[in-house]
Amino acid sequence: MEFGSAWYPEHWPEERWAEDVRLMCEAGFIVARIGEFAWSSLEPVEGHFQFEWMDRAICLLHKNGISVVIGTPTAAPPAWLTHHNPEVLAVEPNGRPAQHGNRCHVSPGNSTYHKYTRRIVEQLARRYGQDERVIGWQIDNEYNRIDYSEATHRQFQVYLKEKFVRIQSLNDFWSTAYWSQSYTDWNEIPLPIGPHNPGLMLAFKQFITKIWCDFQKIQIASLRLYARPEQWISHNFMEWFEGFDHYEVSADLDFASWDWCVGTGHMNHLMTGAAHDMIRGLKRKNFWLMETQPGSVNWQGVNNQLNRGEGRRMAWHAVAHGADALLYWQLRSAPGGQEQLHGSLLGPDGAPRPFYSEAAQIGKEFKKVSKKLRGTTIKNSVALLHSYDSRWSINAQRHHKDFDPVGFLRHCYRSFAARNVGTDIISAEADLSEFRLVIVPALVILSEKTMENLTTFVEGGGTLLLTIRCGQKETHNALFPTRQPGPLRELAGVEVEEYFALDAAVPIYSEWSDSLAGESTIWAEILKPIAEDVQILAKFGESNGWLDGRCACSCRNVGEKGGRVIVLGAWLSDTLQDSLTAWLLETTHIDVPFSDIPTGVEVGRRVSEAGEEIWIFINHKNHSVTLNIPSAPAGSANLDLLTDETFEAALPIPADGIRVLTNQQA
Repeated sequence: MEFGSAWYPEHWPEERWAEDVRLMCEAGFIVARIGEFAWSSLEPVEGHFQFEWMDRAICLLHKNGISVVIGTPTAAPPAWLTHHNPEVLAVEPNGRPAQHGNRCHVSPGNSTYHKYTRRIVEQLARRYGQDERVIGWQIDNEYNRIDYSEATHRQFQVYLKEKFVRIQSLNDFWSTAYWSQSYTDWNEIPLPIGPHNPGLMLAFKQFITKIWCDFQKIQIASLRLYARPEQWISHNFMEWFEGFDHYEVSADLDFASWDWCVGTGHMNHLMTGAAHDMIRGLKRKNFWLMETQPGSVNWQGVNNQLNRGEGRRMAWHAVAHGADALLYWQLRSAPGGQEQLHGSLLGPDGAPRPFYSEAAQIGKEFKKVSKKLRGTTIKNSVALLHSYDSRWSINAQRHHKDFDPVGFLRHCYRSFAARNVGTDIISAEADLSEFRLVIVPALVILSEKTMENLTTFVEGGGTLLLTIRCGQKETHNALFPTRQPGPLRELAGVEVEEYFALDAAVPIYSEWSDSLAGESTIWAEILKPIAEDVQILAKFGESNGWLDGRCACSCRNVGEKGGRVIVLGAWLSDTLQDSLTAWLLETTHIDVPFSDIPTGVEVGRRVSEAGEEIWIFINHKNHSVTLNIPSAPAGSANLDLLTDETFEAALPIPADGIRVLTNQQA
């Protein structure tokens, strides 16, 4: 486990650095991220580079056993660059250029900015690419800018020409005869600002994804030209941010990273686990937490502090979901700048703040278990499919103001997390061969590759759950000529006769749990069987007349290997969703570990290449609990790696406590 923080030596007199590093060591830090906002300190005047201060900072860190991650500084260009090259400033949707003095205020697609980006990154790579003290690179910081400049507009038109080749093809795919939108020249096509043609809006999002991919490729190429093969390259994403397709942008990275802050309120492990699993699913690899909240943030309406012990639970929660590193943002509060009041480990006086002691405890624990955790990964039998195209499509036309596609995915996820059943949240076009149960939450856009993968999965014996709003549109955001779920309707044996944005909850009666009654809220769909072998699992109760008594959930067996397609036409109430999840797990014979775990206790599992299991127990309750656990195999014991205690059938966990168990030979 890598453990550390972001450090900004350029903010402080050099005589202070040694004390900062001493406090890092006392907290158990073994890695520091530096440089990601330091362009004006690295190149104070155009073409004149000053790396000596960074050399000395890296040397000081190395002498104290701390490795370095360098962030390329392209999220915060210096004033001389934007002043002399104003064309690099991004343009807002209202036509005004962004101001210098914030961050991410430049256009990632601007050719002039590409020139300066390539130069600063190459200079860094030349100097530190062979430096064994530098273990990796973070490119930029939290990609987020969308530029509406005329230059971007022209690039978008070129992108569309390359994508569609013929202008009439674009017109056909986008149904531009509607509202007389037909185009006769590529130069006529606008940038979508606000609501617009669905095809245009989707294509623009895909274009922005390409812009970020191209910007990132420039930096990766510059780094790889000089860097040691052992130096990895990553980027720190922002949770569910939807400005671009993270699967596409992650493709060229060695692994994904992200920045996790609770913000207002407190951690809900049933929800935050989904974000960790999504980031892990970008590359289907373990990930880094490049920034984590130390106490509080400064950008929410209420920037409350984490409760005592909450940061420790957050750290182990992340590890249980595949984090291989945890870095705090930041070490010390800067005296000025926009983030003066953000939480930090040290105050502006350089003395530890209260959270520092909790971070030091985490550092000791990580050091103790690091060798055991090294090389372990997450292996699950359940997957949830996730698609940026579908999210963009739904968010542009929600049809019900409360239909949040991420909210619905997390609704499906929650009932698995509550049972401590691990899930992978992966691309809608990912290979599914390692899973036994696949959930498809609101995949409104269905590509041919996804359709083929799902069909192969079911015919191979897998259980597939299609949910509301699945398979309504093809890849250009146009409606399929058939009803939902589009090309999957024959495999599923049902089609959606009608969909309903609900203004009142609709009762549902299920067959999977002794006719348990529940409700559908927000959305409902009438499922019409089109095959004779379709089984009806749930029906709507009396409501608007159209839904009364109609099929709300169906099941069809497929092939000779036990494959099934279940179609759910409702946004189920929590109780009914929980019962459906329990039935799915039972009928797919997926083991539920420690099935009698009380609510509020989380269990995660990491597995080594040799098959050794490490179980992480996190008590999110404010009182102690005792769990029943299986006895260890003969000749071994259930060992807590944190305390060196062994346990048989009973495992006590204190309030806010952590246990990290493995089988140890007696």
